[in-house]
Amino acid sequence: MIGHHILRSISAIFHPLIMPIAGVIFYFAKSPRFIPEEIIKAHLVSLTILTIFLPILLYFLLKTIGKVKSIHLATTQERIIPLILNAIVIILVIKRIIKPSQTVELYYFFVGILISNISCLALAFFTVKASLHMVAVSGIFMFFIALGIHFSININGTLALMSVITGAVATSRLHMNAHTYGELTMGVFIGMFPQLILVNYWL
Repeated sequence: MIGHHILRSISAIFHPLIMPIAGVIFYFAKSPRFIPEEIIKAHLVSLTILTIFLPILLYFLLKTIGKVKSIHLATTQERIIPLILNAIVIILVIKRIIKPSQTVELYYFFVGILISNISCLALAFFTVKASLHMVAVSGIFMFFIALGIHFSININGTLALMSVITGAVATSRLHMNAHTYGELTMGVFIGMFPQLILVNYWL
């Protein structure tokens, strides 16, 4: 019973909504280039509102009108509207907040997130469900690896921790019967591949 609660907590803590802002925080913490503090604060506040608070408000709206049943979006039908709305939010972030001239790494990080989002949306239309948790955690894992190479910094401890987190998230999703092995594997591929391809534009 304790193990079940721990795995459920892991699944909640590393929810897909948290991953984009976690990537941004890590980037600002590790970037060797000078970025004015006011820009960092503006980015963090804006992204927190758009990528966390706004999706939560939209979720409660969708739940109120009966379009979704739970935040886990268990069926492919439930995923379609939230994924469309999330894609719009990410496009807004790319167009209005993250400028490639200022933080090119973050710009392509969010472009990768958008590609992953659209991929999951396309699959949902064909009633195929990939693990959104694995999409998020594997995408940020790949981004961390690329940053370590790009900035020539030692983040082995972070990468080791991310390996543990990725495994824990996958285990929690299986234990909760939320996904099959195939859906988890698909999620890893959809999360990592866009980040890996886009590395060519900024690494």
